[in-house]
Amino acid sequence: MRFFAVFCPIPVLAGLVLAVPAFAPAFAGSAPDSFADLAAKLLPTVVNIATTQTLKAPDATAPLDNLPPGSPLEDLFKNFAGPRLNLPRHVTSLGSGFIIDPSGYIVTNNHVIEDSDQITVTLNDGTSLPAKIVGRDDKTDLALLKVRPSKPLPATHFGDSDKARIGDWVIAIGDPFGIGSTVTAGIVSARNRDIEAGPYDDFIQTDAPINRGNSGGPLFDMDGNVVGINSEIFSPSGGSVGIGFSIPSNLAREVIAQLRQFGGARRGWIGVQIQQVTPDVAEGLGLKTTSGALVAEVTPNGPAAKAGLRSGDLVTGFDGKPVTDSHILPRIVADTPIGKNGCRRCGAQGPCSEVPDSHRATRRRRGRKPGKALPPPKPVSKVSQLGLVLGALDGAARAHFNLPGNVQGVVVTDVAPSSPAAGQNFRPGDVIVEVQSQPVHTPGEVVQRIDADIKAGRKVELMLVNRGGSLTYIGLRLN
Repeated sequence: MRFFAVFCPIPVLAGLVLAVPAFAPAFAGSAPDSFADLAAKLLPTVVNIATTQTLKAPDATAPLDNLPPGSPLEDLFKNFAGPRLNLPRHVTSLGSGFIIDPSGYIVTNNHVIEDSDQITVTLNDGTSLPAKIVGRDDKTDLALLKVRPSKPLPATHFGDSDKARIGDWVIAIGDPFGIGSTVTAGIVSARNRDIEAGPYDDFIQTDAPINRGNSGGPLFDMDGNVVGINSEIFSPSGGSVGIGFSIPSNLAREVIAQLRQFGGARRGWIGVQIQQVTPDVAEGLGLKTTSGALVAEVTPNGPAAKAGLRSGDLVTGFDGKPVTDSHILPRIVADTPIGKNGCRRCGAQGPCSEVPDSHRATRRRRGRKPGKALPPPKPVSKVSQLGLVLGALDGAARAHFNLPGNVQGVVVTDVAPSSPAAGQNFRPGDVIVEVQSQPVHTPGEVVQRIDADIKAGRKVELMLVNRGGSLTYIGLRLN
């Protein structure tokens, strides 16, 4: 089975390091005869990062291996495992980083230093220095460290990742598996990859071999500029298969600057929940394209709400930049300076502006497991064309599906297997709030509107659904 493996810092007790100076224009156009001159200039700017974490001492009185107390196997396991000491454990792991300022500022991945008690940076010449965290950002997996060197350090700088083209040569430097400073070469395999690692995914994909322990190391172009920070790999085994992912430098540059100034990332926020426009949703909305980000929900009293945005709006541009899909909008908004106007609404209402605010951590709505069919169903209506069984949202339904009082609409009590509704992942406990932008309150209203749309020749029924506290649009084909 294939899986994404985060570049976890690798557990070791000791490890060698990396690092060394600047960069100079190297190769352009055709493949270089050698990377040696460029690597020699860049190695001193890359460092090894070792972290130590103290794990909580295990409970010596707890049952072994989930065995119930008094189990006849408990004594056997105790004799086999030996005595358990009630002592904390220290775990050391390794990653990589690179120097961006001669005074000792170092960039790495957040997951390299997260939860660490002690951080040690080892330079290419073998010098080890204690490091402190200046700031970190888990959403982009970036962190900034500071060491106090006795003399200025060799440093590199960020390049323009937007200029990195598919097929361009790149080299990666890091400390894979803790064996020491390692240089690998490859090309830019793809751009703008979204691997669902975070809300601002925009990875550069490369086939330059990178492995566990390369986390936080730089991806250089042929002029010696950092165009990416190596962060994740796609691998069935944990080793390199030629599919690695780097955070683009243009995203990292802004975040690192904020970490250095504020100790944390400060992002624009507009207060909307968006979704991708699927072909069915586009047809249900009467759109000729799937381009843009569909607003499913607007945060009350947020910037978007104050600007007049509402559920069902399609965002096609922000701050003068095109929004071609739902993945792009969060990145553009996050990069927009706080207090700047920037969004345009699609539709007859014309343009409007909204003010990005400092990012607020919205309450995470816990997704619930698919509900079970309500036995026995109260007065229900079966929409046979779609495979839905609907019921009134009464007290019994709210109690059964744990639905709060502020949720209004018509509850789905059952879904027919292999039906259009099942194909769109409808499940018991979903609440249909709107049908074709019209609120519904009874199963009869839903049936009437669907029947009318079938007679009118509509091909897709667009529904606004409350699922686990979040709103989403779902398009169901009627034929």
